Amino acid sequence: MADPSSYRPSPGQIPDSPGVYKFRDEHRRVIYVGKAKNLRQRVANYFQDLANLHPRTRTMVTTAASVEWTVVSTEVEALQLEYTWIKEFDPRFNVKYRDDKSYPYLAVTLNEEFPRVQVMRGAKKKGVRYFGPYGHAWAIRETVDLMLRVFPVRTCSAGVFKNAARTGRPCLLGYIDKCSAPCVGRVTPEEHRELAEDFCDFMTGRTGTYIRRLEKDMTQAAEEMEYERAARLRDDAGALKRAMEKSAVVLADATDADLIAVAEDELEAALQIFHVRGGRVRGQRGWVTDKVEAVDTSGLVEHALQQLYGEERGDAVPKEVLVPALPEDTEAVSQWLAERRGSQVSLRIPQRGDKKDLMATVQRNAQQALGLHKTKRASDLTTRSRALEEIAEALGLDTAPLRIECYDISHLQGDDVVASMVVFEDGLARKSEYRRFQIKGFEGQDDVRSMHEVIGRRFKRYLQEKERTGEWEEPQVTAPGAAGPAPATPGAAGPAAPVATGPTPGGTGPVPAPVLTAASPADEIEPREDDGRPKRFAYPPQLVVVDGGQPQVAAAKRALDELGIDDIAVCGLAKRLEEVWLPDDDDPVVLPRSSEGLYLLQRVRDEAHRFAITYQRAKRAKRIRSSPLDDVAGLGETRKQALIKHFGSVKKLRQATIEEICEVPGIGRRTAESVAAALASTAPAAPAVNTATGEIMEEDDGGAS
Repeated sequence: MADPSSYRPSPGQIPDSPGVYKFRDEHRRVIYVGKAKNLRQRVANYFQDLANLHPRTRTMVTTAASVEWTVVSTEVEALQLEYTWIKEFDPRFNVKYRDDKSYPYLAVTLNEEFPRVQVMRGAKKKGVRYFGPYGHAWAIRETVDLMLRVFPVRTCSAGVFKNAARTGRPCLLGYIDKCSAPCVGRVTPEEHRELAEDFCDFMTGRTGTYIRRLEKDMTQAAEEMEYERAARLRDDAGALKRAMEKSAVVLADATDADLIAVAEDELEAALQIFHVRGGRVRGQRGWVTDKVEAVDTSGLVEHALQQLYGEERGDAVPKEVLVPALPEDTEAVSQWLAERRGSQVSLRIPQRGDKKDLMATVQRNAQQALGLHKTKRASDLTTRSRALEEIAEALGLDTAPLRIECYDISHLQGDDVVASMVVFEDGLARKSEYRRFQIKGFEGQDDVRSMHEVIGRRFKRYLQEKERTGEWEEPQVTAPGAAGPAPATPGAAGPAAPVATGPTPGGTGPVPAPVLTAASPADEIEPREDDGRPKRFAYPPQLVVVDGGQPQVAAAKRALDELGIDDIAVCGLAKRLEEVWLPDDDDPVVLPRSSEGLYLLQRVRDEAHRFAITYQRAKRAKRIRSSPLDDVAGLGETRKQALIKHFGSVKKLRQATIEEICEVPGIGRRTAESVAAALASTAPAAPAVNTATGEIMEEDDGGAS
C-alpha cells in the first residue's frame, strides 16, 4: 500500500485553472481520471488525512503512485477530455456503465444509393439513421412489416439485391408490394430515397401528416368509385395506426426527450433511460454498475450523460434531457450537450405534469432492474462464497482461497508427456491465466516426477518475478543430507533444488529432482511481456490442487519446500472416491457429496484435465504427422517429396547410400550426407504384425513427409 504523501505534489506546482487529472499506479497504469474547475483545490482534497476520506477514495489514493494533470481552457473542454481519457484508459476506479446486452436498433442506411431498412446492433455507422434502441428485435420486425405497406423500402441484403438485378426478377416482397423493387427499376433511385426519407419522418414522430393524407386519398378514391384503391388506402392507414399503437402515447406530439433515472445503494447503481420521440417511447435501455468511486446521484448522472452522448451528434442528442439530479456543473454539461446536438439542449429535473409521471415510471424500472441484478448476483456469489468457505474449513486454511491453481499430467503410454495449469479466481475460471507445460527433465512415464517438475518450474518463475521486482527475500533452505543451510536463489542458472535422496512416494528408490534452469520455462501460450507490468507467473495462489492422490501431493509439497515457499496450501483430489489428500496426512479428507466445496474442486480438477488432454492430443497429432526428414536442416517440402517419390518410402531411403541419394535431382552431397545421418539416428518403427495370420508385414511409410 502506497503512502499518498510520497507522491503528493507541492501546492505551488498545481495550477488553479480548469483541467483534468490522472492517478497512476506503480506500473504506470491509469487508475482514475477526474476533472476540476480548479485543479489546485480538487487535487489537494485527495491528500488530506486518510481517515477523513471516503473508503473508496482512500483505496484509490493508496493504490496510486503518482498524479499528473492537464490544463484546459474551459470546463466544457475538461468534460470532453475526461470522457476521452476514461474511454481510452478504462480506469478501474471510475464508474463505467456497461450494457448487459447488445440492444437492437431500427436502422435506415441513407449512405447507400438505395437505402435499406434493417435491424442493427453494435457500434453506430456514419450515414445511417438509427431509431431505438428496442428491447427485442421481433418488436422492430413487427413494426417494419406494418410500415412496408405504406413505405415499401428495400429490406434485402446486398447479395439478394445484386442477384435480383442480374436476373431481372424481384424477390417475394417485390411481388406482394412490400418493396418498391428498385433492383429491377420499378422506381428510380430518387423515388426510392424519397420513400426512405418518408419512412424516417414517420419514425421520428411526424405521423399525423401521413395518416391524414392517406385518409384524404381514401375518401377521394371512394368518391371516384375506385373502391379497390380506397380499400388498399384504408388498410394502409390501419397499418400505420397499429404501428403507432406499439409505442404508447405519453407526451405531446412535439416532445423529443430522454428521461434518465437512477436507483442506487452503497455498492451498486442501476440506470434506466427512456427515449421519447414525437411524444412516444421509442426505446428503452438500462445499465448496472459498481460504485467503485465515491460518487453521489449527480455524479452518476454526469457519468451517464458522458457515456450516453459522448459518441453522438445531431438529432441523436434530444432537445430535452430529464434527470433525477443535476450534475455539479450543470452549465458546462448543458453547453457540451448543445455543441454535440448543434442547438440548445434543456437539461433539467421534471417538476410536474406528464413528464414527472413518466419519470416516476422510469424510476420504478430502475429500482426493479437493481433488485433483479442483486438477486441474481447474490445467488451466484452466495454459492461461490459458500464453496470457498467450505474448502478453507476442510483444509484448515486461515482465509478462503480466492485464487486456486490446479495441475494435471497427461500422456499416452509415456509419450508426449505434458501438464496443464488452470486458474480459478473467486470461484470462476480465469482462462487468460491458463498455462501448459512440456515435461523436459526426463523421458518416460512417471506422474510423480512430472508433477514435481511442473510445480518447481511454475514457482521458480514466481520467485524470479519477485526477485526482479525486489519483493523477494532469500530464504535459507536446508538441503537433505547437508550440514548447514543453503540459499535458494531464484533465477540462478544452475540447479534450483538439491537432489532428493529419500524414497519418492509411489516409487521404489531415490529419484533426482529435475534440474530447473532459467532456460527451461513453461511452454506458455503468450509472448513474454517486458513493459514493467506484472508477468504471467507473478501472482501466487492461496491453494494448489493436483489431480491425484497422496504421491502427487507429496511431490508438489516437496517442490515448494525446495524453493523455500511455505505459505501456499497444497491438496490433491483423487478420482476414485473423490477424496481430498493433504501433505503428511495418512488419511484423506472426505467432503460430503452435496458439498459446494467438493463441487468446486471437481470443476477445477476436470477443467485442468480437459486442458491437459487437449494439449497432449495436439502434440500427439503433430508427432504422428511428422517424418524423420523434418529434422534435416535446409531440406524443404519440395525436396522431401522428391526423395520419397524417388525411393518410394522412408524405409528404402534409409537403406540407400549417399551416392544413390545424390542421384535425386536437387540433392547435393552435403544434403545427402545430412539426410543419411538423420535417418541413421532414427530407429525404424517396429514391424507390423497381421493378428489373423501372425505374418510380419513389410514396412511401408512412404506416406510420411
